Amino acid sequence: ISDLKEIFQNINQCLCVSASLLSQQQQANLIPGLNLNALGIFSSGLPVLPPAAGPRGAVPPVAPTGYNPFLSHSSHLSGLYGVPPASAIPHQHSAPEQEVVYLFIPTQAVGALIGKKGQHIKQLAHFAGASIKIAPAESPDVPERMVIITGPPEAQFKAQGRIFGKLKEENFFSAKEEVKLETHIKVPSTAAGRVIGKGGKTVNELQNLTSAEVIVPRDQTPDENDEVFVKISGHFFASQKTQKKIRRGNHDYE
Repeated sequence: ISDLKEIFQNINQCLCVSASLLSQQQQANLIPGLNLNALGIFSSGLPVLPPAAGPRGAVPPVAPTGYNPFLSHSSHLSGLYGVPPASAIPHQHSAPEQEVVYLFIPTQAVGALIGKKGQHIKQLAHFAGASIKIAPAESPDVPERMVIITGPPEAQFKAQGRIFGKLKEENFFSAKEEVKLETHIKVPSTAAGRVIGKGGKTVNELQNLTSAEVIVPRDQTPDENDEVFVKISGHFFASQKTQKKIRRGNHDYE
């Protein structure tokens, strides 16, 4: 019996090491050198940012209005999809490429993300090196709110990862429930068909590879920059891998 117990303990240790190595490998493939533990995604014991102390449902920083996307998340968000103000982008000698991501969170989580007097969202923006804004709600009963994140790839990884982690820490998802959120990114309208592929082959392969749900609505009208939206739904790593692969493909379409 003691031998069996020792064998099981050894197997358990091996599984823990394998899981740790897998997480490190996923991290390295997305943003080389970035410490995932610092994001608080897997452990609420070492959060980079303090938990929100203010009441949930506090009034968020409001961005410009106007957007009418392909889904009914909001009809007041159009001006949010432009280039962020220069003051929101950290000064660097060679500015990295700026990406804009639209992340949807439960409405009841807005207050926790903002924090008391907006302190949490300000600290998060500073930590990630990104501009983070919460779009106004179309009505009081909308189930989700849109968070607009603007910044280079590493800033996107940090900001999105910390938001996924924050929702888990604040128990907006149960202990056994995986945090899965919806994300929108833009691609050139000429790239939309290639993301889908003939008969949906490319998008199906992408979904099988990343475990994310990927949808390119067909009834979209390109915006003033001739771009359309791709909808991505999944857990953090699935979403990140999908965003990376789609954006990498965009350079071939431009």
